[in-house]
Amino acid sequence: MIKKLGAEFFGTFWLVFGGCGAAVLDAAFPQLGIGFGGVALAFGFTVLTMAFAVGGISGGHFNPAVSLGVAAAGRLPWNALGPYWAAQVLGGLLAASLLYLIASGKPDFVAGGFASNGYGALSPGHYGLLSGFLIETILTAGFLVVILGATSRTAPAGFGPLPIGLALTLIHLVSIPVTNTSANPARSTAVAFFAQTAALGQLWLFWTAPLIGALLGAFIWKSLIATPES
Repeated sequence: MIKKLGAEFFGTFWLVFGGCGAAVLDAAFPQLGIGFGGVALAFGFTVLTMAFAVGGISGGHFNPAVSLGVAAAGRLPWNALGPYWAAQVLGGLLAASLLYLIASGKPDFVAGGFASNGYGALSPGHYGLLSGFLIETILTAGFLVVILGATSRTAPAGFGPLPIGLALTLIHLVSIPVTNTSANPARSTAVAFFAQTAALGQLWLFWTAPLIGALLGAFIWKSLIATPES
């Protein structure tokens, strides 16, 4: 179990440091900024690379919602859920802490939103609570269907990280304007502590909606899609 938790810790660290780092350091860099598309790719690449690197050890979740959905689908023991969540949140917090130290080395640095998630005034497009809840739930559900399908026994062996990374990229391309894209409570928690906004007060949504979405995705997969062979 220690090796599995270490893999989840470092995988989540990589996701937050790479994905949120792209948003904080690169997205709006004068004349060369990578914008929404670049940030979406960064998040997809973090999952793609770490799923290949350590997915065979821990399952490559890097996300409490994914762990919940995988447990609901019968692929992770329920008693492993708490330790997985702790490893993921701690890995994300370490990444956000180091990212803050790096970013604050710029003379005119202001943390601002610090890649945090939000709705209403904290939404990049000023979308409301209902919009944020719906898009986070729907996209996390879809993400779980992709994960469960791509890692099923009937899927091509060894290729699972590719559709999973692409799916996370797609999720970001769709929802960055709405909530700045969570679909991952550990990612949201990590950066909320450093944001100079009310992100911590809205953090409940970015646990509730992805967790509900994960359970919904597991239900859809098990009840409507999966065959006995998968």
